[in-house]
Amino acid sequence: MTAEVSTRQRPVNHKRTLRTITIISTFGGLLFGYDTGVINGALPYMQEDLGLTPLTEGLVTSSLLFGAAFGALFGGRLADRNGRRKMIMVLAAIFLLGTLGCTFAPSTEVMIAARFVLGLAVGGASVTVPVYLAEVSPSARRGRIVTQNELMIVTGQLLAFIFNAYLGNSFGEAGGIWRWMLVIATLPAIALWIGMNFMPESPRWLASMGSFGETLSVLQRIRSQVDARTEFEEVKAMAVEDYKSKMGSWKDLGVPWLRRIFVVGVGLAVIQQITGVNSIMYYGTQILAQSGFGREAALTANIANGAISVLATFVGIWLLGKVGRRKMLITGQLGTTTALLLIGVFSLILPEGTGRGFVILALTVTFLAFQQGAISPVTWLMLSEIFPLKIRGLGMGASAFVLWIVNFLIGFGFPQLLAAIGISNTFFVFAVLGVGAIAFAAKYIPETKDKSLEDLEHLFKQAAKQPVAA
Repeated sequence: MTAEVSTRQRPVNHKRTLRTITIISTFGGLLFGYDTGVINGALPYMQEDLGLTPLTEGLVTSSLLFGAAFGALFGGRLADRNGRRKMIMVLAAIFLLGTLGCTFAPSTEVMIAARFVLGLAVGGASVTVPVYLAEVSPSARRGRIVTQNELMIVTGQLLAFIFNAYLGNSFGEAGGIWRWMLVIATLPAIALWIGMNFMPESPRWLASMGSFGETLSVLQRIRSQVDARTEFEEVKAMAVEDYKSKMGSWKDLGVPWLRRIFVVGVGLAVIQQITGVNSIMYYGTQILAQSGFGREAALTANIANGAISVLATFVGIWLLGKVGRRKMLITGQLGTTTALLLIGVFSLILPEGTGRGFVILALTVTFLAFQQGAISPVTWLMLSEIFPLKIRGLGMGASAFVLWIVNFLIGFGFPQLLAAIGISNTFFVFAVLGVGAIAFAAKYIPETKDKSLEDLEHLFKQAAKQPVAA
């Protein structure tokens, strides 16, 4: 009887442990979301206190994105060398220091520098957290577990929009209210650092380092005994196979099948960003204000963008268990491109006023439903799973670097593009880029649903041996 109770309880304990790991590590995603979203409402108040021009406004916004590019590039390599868990703890400390630097910045120059430092943490988290989650997840649940990081990202953005609206509407006349908007991010940074002290290291990273005893120990904490032993043998076999090149370098891209995966990863990163999603997440308040809302009304209306992002991500997580990654990605691209085209059209034909403001708000909400419900979850999930172990850090880091560079260019150029060609033409540009993204996804993106990380590696190797490219 006792043995039967123990057997029944064991899966519950494993599920609880895995759920705890997911919640704690995705505080990195929450910080990612809050720090990228808070600038949306803080900028109008910074303009007054720091005397921002369109150029310095772009620099304050995009300096975080520029830092994120380098955080992603080096974060993946450092996580390969030192471990996923340790890297996340370091990132938590950088999040805290960067947030405090932004909060107490006395000038535009200091703000730009502090935002760059904060960006290093955002970029590092964008790479390390999804990989950590992918490597601790069982293959059948990997999609839902990894995309919970995306849910935390959009939740962080929604919280930023809510706090912005509350502080702006309640204390907007008080000097330096934007500093209170920024400092809130210190709380999840502290929680992340404390929590990761108690989390296990990635079993696949431990195996890549030859620590097979620790690998089995971790798997036994997050799997049943039978599943732990089966997965251990699979992980060990792949780690031994890749041992000599576990710290993959650029030279590995001379291998055709690795090079093809690398190109697909970089392409995924680009097409996720050229939809222009972050022009809405960073400048949504300004877009709505230009469309007909007042400043405080725009702050409140912008909460709808955050709310739909969270709801759509819930739907996306559910769909990942039902629909293939590739189909979701292409459907999302079709939806966002159509919404972008309509934003351009209605911005052109409708007279300025509250009516146009509500139409543009409805279309940005529609856009975000497709973006956050399909494109973003699939992108971060596939980037965490398509790269083989020996170049996982390199491939994820390089892809995220490109993603953040494109993000930086959009964040920096959007205010100036808006001033130069207007809101309608700006969104027409994004719609044209969306057509290119659809074509790339249809031709190059593979299907990865319901396959273990080791199965995917074998699949890509076999595909490379075929005389005709898939």
